[in-house]
Amino acid sequence: MDYSNIKFEIDGPIGLITIDRPKVLNALNDETIAELDHCFTSIGDNDSVRCVILTGTGEKSFVAGADIGELALCDVVSGQAKCDRGQVLMNKIENLRQPVICAVNGFALGGGCEIAMACDIRLASENAMIGQPEVNLGIIPGYGGTQRLARLVGPGKAKQMIFTGDFINAAEAHRIGLVDEVYPLEELLDKTKKMAGKIASKGPLAIKAAKEAINLGMDVDLKSGCAHEAVLFAAICASEDKAEGTKAFLEKRKADFKGK
Repeated sequence: MDYSNIKFEIDGPIGLITIDRPKVLNALNDETIAELDHCFTSIGDNDSVRCVILTGTGEKSFVAGADIGELALCDVVSGQAKCDRGQVLMNKIENLRQPVICAVNGFALGGGCEIAMACDIRLASENAMIGQPEVNLGIIPGYGGTQRLARLVGPGKAKQMIFTGDFINAAEAHRIGLVDEVYPLEELLDKTKKMAGKIASKGPLAIKAAKEAINLGMDVDLKSGCAHEAVLFAAICASEDKAEGTKAFLEKRKADFKGK
């Protein structure tokens, strides 16, 4: 499929998605949400892709929010539909079998913050500014921002950010755990690709199971989470990847994982 608002390329085991609307600082409109949804669906069906990078075009902005013109037209029915479409995409990213690394290259506001939070790992450039400023428009986050932000940084900090609509810089985002690493802008994509390459070299079945265990464990008690972890561990013990990984270790060589 040809996309109008995003770019997608595959480099070996790594898929790179770039939101490409530089004239509006890569703001998310309905068409872009639809294209991202289609792209992530196709990635989920592609065994050759073992890790995904999501970023934005340019040096100023990852995603500067939603399309305000579209928001201005929302009523109760269309507003519900917009949230539903956005939340389907965020859940798809969060539960994609491959890990998704977000390279936050500048503004990550509103929907930009929300899509970053749906990713597994967030790396930011030093010039990044992050926030949920929806209250400035008289609305609230609608793509899961009230839920994921509180889970990542705690309810108090999430309420402060959402109630004030203030932006925070990359250093503060790192301090509170909203982003995982901060790099100079010119190094961000290379650092992200290096991390993606390292993840892609590991057993893909193990990465998928680890992601599933962590995600599920966030919403259940410790005993239930550990029980599900054990089920996943046991299942992997029957895989070719487990046999290859342990054999390679004992033979002191690099494992050649097949995802089987």
